[in-house]
Amino acid sequence: MFRILSALVLSLLLAACGDSSPGPLAGTWQAAGAMPLKISFRDGETESMGLIEKVSYKTEGKAVLVTYKDGLMKGTAVRFELVNPTTAKAMNLTYRKVGN
Repeated sequence: MFRILSALVLSLLLAACGDSSPGPLAGTWQAAGAMPLKISFRDGETESMGLIEKVSYKTEGKAVLVTYKDGLMKGTAVRFELVNPTTAKAMNLTYRKVGN
């Protein structure tokens, strides 16, 4: 019983701490193509076009789900599929990592 309770408490603590880190998305990314959108992923927030918005992150396999907590996209979740460590795809755009 003690082991089950300990495992449950540890799982809850890890889940509570894990949603602010962008994980493999950390840093600055730029979309390729006609719309050269640049976005920076930091602990608990994103920055794009001068707007800083609060977000939470959830890693699912090779994807990171970014859920906006405020701003224009409040309540919206965007899935960034990681192709490799420097390439990601989201919303029909391909992003390349350009900075830490």
